[in-house]
Amino acid sequence: MEKEDKEKINEPEEKTVSKNQLKKEKKIFLIIVLMMVGFAALFGAFYLISDSFNHLNVEDVKFTVDKTTMTGMTLYRTSLPVTVKRAKADYNFWLRGNPDKTNKIPFNGSLEMMKNVVLNQTENFNCNGDGIIGVANLLKLYSVLGANVISDSNATCDAEGRYVFINIKHGNETRIDQIGKACYEIQVNNCEILPATERFMIENLIETNKYLEEN
Repeated sequence: MEKEDKEKINEPEEKTVSKNQLKKEKKIFLIIVLMMVGFAALFGAFYLISDSFNHLNVEDVKFTVDKTTMTGMTLYRTSLPVTVKRAKADYNFWLRGNPDKTNKIPFNGSLEMMKNVVLNQTENFNCNGDGIIGVANLLKLYSVLGANVISDSNATCDAEGRYVFINIKHGNETRIDQIGKACYEIQVNNCEILPATERFMIENLIETNKYLEEN
């Protein structure tokens, strides 16, 4: 009789121990889950931050930060879809200025896009080679877009807008002004020919992107 009483007394103690152990296990499991969620959130945040440093979006035109193409120089790569021998491919463009900053250069007006383009310069913008690079990149963009570009010193802004007329000239402020139906003055101050031409390129890329999305 005494033995049975002892067993009855000990039985609740065993149950209490089991319940405490279960609580501990649940607590440990919860801690592990919270740690896993925390690590996943931390990894996700790191990825998003890293991605934001490597990619830029300027009015839906995507740029990738490129530090490998040219040693010691940061470039900004974007692309346009082209068709070569009936095969679709992406044609890459590299800008030297940060597109976010370049896009802040004033562009007063709206861009007209046509098959025929006249591109003139009132003066020789050498600017330690920046002028050559800037104009060459702009010409390449128009070539990829399928435009015919000529230089004609006798050409002027066409009042009827039958062709795009672009004139690069010196100015007190680096800016782009629409001066006619399809006519533009790219004003360059302090040899900022590269930012000015790249600003004009960005505007073309924005409009081209809109056209591609609509069609």
